[in-house]
Amino acid sequence: MDFRSHMHVALDEARAAAARGEVPVGAVIAGPDGIIAQAGNRTRESNDPTAHAEMLAIRMACEKLGQERLTGFDLYVTLEPCPMCAAAISNARIARLYYGAADPKSGGVAQGPRIFSHPQCHHVPEVYDGIGAVDAEALLKEFFAAKR
Repeated sequence: MDFRSHMHVALDEARAAAARGEVPVGAVIAGPDGIIAQAGNRTRESNDPTAHAEMLAIRMACEKLGQERLTGFDLYVTLEPCPMCAAAISNARIARLYYGAADPKSGGVAQGPRIFSHPQCHHVPEVYDGIGAVDAEALLKEFFAAKR
């Protein structure tokens, strides 16, 4: 099976989030038949602190499939997931996590609490970092520079 990245779609979702005034993070869930869900951050728009791109994409994918587990599916996200999203990724049983930029301040995978390394973590996905990192980092830096 050939690897096909869907990070370009996650980056498009991040750009759309930035255009809405949201922190530019985008996420895509894909399986053997391609993309089944995609989303960008909507925390401000929804007044919902859990409306991170990953959470929204996981909810959409589960609803579309009519199940609470995403076994065999991949998640592409432009920024290292926070602890909340990392826990949701584990609970959803996502097979592979591909993320772009590292998040030293709020990350929960390679930074901070490192959710997947805890013995209480029920499922650990394969993790691949740095996918599209240059573009993801540029989006974030541009967004926050404009806010200052």
